[in-house]
Amino acid sequence: MSHTIRQKKKLIARVSRLKGQLEAVERALEADRPCGDILQLLASIRGALNGLTGEVLEDHLHEHVLHAADEKARAEAVEEISQVLRTYIR
Repeated sequence: MSHTIRQKKKLIARVSRLKGQLEAVERALEADRPCGDILQLLASIRGALNGLTGEVLEDHLHEHVLHAADEKARAEAVEEISQVLRTYIR
């Protein structure tokens, strides 16, 4: 069973909170709120998204690298993480 399936309820709850935060930005823009308020909302979203990303990444490392079935599976998991990180840090 995949780690995302085991953590599904928790991960979906985090995604739901992110949706709510994005909707708050939309409401703030529609209400002509000051840019400082909007920037604070955006910073909160970034933090929440980074937290979610970190949690999935940590679980992925444990599941697919640390406890890999064999060296081939471990190498594939490392390559997958490398590709994701290259995209993430751009």
